[in-house]
Amino acid sequence: QVQLVESGGGLVQAGGSLRLSCAASGRIFSSYAMGWFRQAPGKEREFVAAITRIVGSTYYADSVKGRFTISRDNTKNTVFLQMNSLNPEDTAAYYCAARLYAGSLYNNRDYNYWGQGTQVTVSS
Repeated sequence: QVQLVESGGGLVQAGGSLRLSCAASGRIFSSYAMGWFRQAPGKEREFVAAITRIVGSTYYADSVKGRFTISRDNTKNTVFLQMNSLNPEDTAAYYCAARLYAGSLYNNRDYNYWGQGTQVTVSS
């Protein structure tokens, strides 16, 4: 079993920055890939970013590429999402997720464990 707890969300003005954190417990953190997804009201959950388990290769949705950075600290069992140049379209609940087995990093159905989410609101 894996427990994931997100933090760092909040209200920020357009152009601002936030850093989300996701603390993991329950299994060896370095054994799973990690992803960030978001869901706005009335919309489906969408992929934001992912990082592989060992090499730490990163992947981003086109909408956040160049603005967001995903990273992980395996010594602290934590994954981060640095979000810069935020705009109102980034407003959503952000979820971190852990993928233990093979599958697509972009597909939320391939992730095995989810956090409770943290709200990010960007005002114009």
